[in-house]
Amino acid sequence: MAVAVSAEALRKRYPGSAEHALDGFDLSVPSGTVHGLLGPNGAGKTTAVRILATLLRADGGRATIDGYDVATQASDVRRRIGLVGQYAAVDEILDGRRNLVMFGRLFHLSPSDARQRADDLLARFDLTDAARRPVAKYSGGMRRRLDLAVSMILAPAVLFLDEPTTGLDPRGRAEVWDAVRALVADGTTVLLTTQYLDEADQLADRISVLAVRSDGGARTGGVPERGGGRVVAEGTPDELRARIGGDRIDLVVRHASDLPKAAALVERVAGTTADVDEATRRVAAPVRDRMDALAAVVHGLQHDGIDAEDLSVRRPTLDEVFLQLTDVEVPA
Repeated sequence: MAVAVSAEALRKRYPGSAEHALDGFDLSVPSGTVHGLLGPNGAGKTTAVRILATLLRADGGRATIDGYDVATQASDVRRRIGLVGQYAAVDEILDGRRNLVMFGRLFHLSPSDARQRADDLLARFDLTDAARRPVAKYSGGMRRRLDLAVSMILAPAVLFLDEPTTGLDPRGRAEVWDAVRALVADGTTVLLTTQYLDEADQLADRISVLAVRSDGGARTGGVPERGGGRVVAEGTPDELRARIGGDRIDLVVRHASDLPKAAALVERVAGTTADVDEATRRVAAPVRDRMDALAAVVHGLQHDGIDAEDLSVRRPTLDEVFLQLTDVEVPA
């Protein structure tokens, strides 16, 4: 499969900062897929997107978009990309159609081509009924869909989405997700940064997890260096879940006094130390065979006289994966 986005050992340190925003960032995104970038604040997600979108120069390393070098062939790259940032870039006074026509003209389309492209995109993003309505009266989800439409005026091969659903309610987020899926179905490659783990789970074919690193005592001006921009794990959502132990059994007891017995039971079944949360009366542990473990715990509850309020076997959430994979100091 052709590679749409590639980065090799990208490095970036902002002037006056003792921290690396990127330090050895690697990425490979096949065409026609969604790739998620996850990481804590300061891990370098937005910096990576800005370099790949030719808005910022790297201090080292190399990156390409559809085979074009972002540093030496920036004009070619810009003709092949779209970018949707964290905040709406459309004019709230104009209606949706006039916004699209205006951006079409800014992209050097002829008046008739700009109008035709606006109508096509309004239909594609289910905004035709709101085409003559001022954007100020749009819902959050409608504004973000209009943002996506603007980014698609030149039908880019690669679309960068930098936290595209920040501040949206669940309905608005679902509208944006549906729009992104439709773009990918038509062949667009998407690089997504997000703070919402469920968003990456819903959309991404593969995910790269970035972590803040420590230089292990190296100092600049007497200050220990810390920074981000290094991938510590990469894979499909299921592959990342498997890295922290596969299935987990969750047992909630009705009475707090049963927690010690419940923990002992789950540990016998799982063969490992259980996590106990006294506040929620929950006991949890990773297990290898979900059905055998569930049957064994049910039998043990009856045998030990433990009153259970809830019992389930589940896959780890991406939140748990994220916390475990980023709760490390990556050596320089």
